[in-house]
Amino acid sequence: MSFCSFVGGEVFKDHFQPGIYVCAKCGHELFSSRAKYEHSSPWPAFTETLRGDSVAKREERPGALKVTCGKCGNGLGHEFLNDGPKRGQSRF
Repeated sequence: MSFCSFVGGEVFKDHFQPGIYVCAKCGHELFSSRAKYEHSSPWPAFTETLRGDSVAKREERPGALKVTCGKCGNGLGHEFLNDGPKRGQSRF
C-alpha cells in the first residue's frame, strides 16, 4: 500500500485491510493498519508510527507537528497531539 497525499479523493481513508502503509516516494514503512482508525478528516488517521524512525517530526504550531518520511523527507502531513481516539493519543 502507498500513503498518498489528498488530491480530491483519498483512496486509503476508508481502506481497513491488514497491511503496512509506506511512503509513496521511497517505500519506507510508515504505519501499520493496526494503528489505523476511522476519523472525520478526509485523510487516513493513525495513532502511532510503525517504528521510531518511520517519520521525522518538527513543531509547526502548538499541538501540531509537521511529519515527513523518516528516510527521504517526503511530506506526510501532521501529527495532532492529544487528538487520537483515546485520551493522550496523537492522530497522524
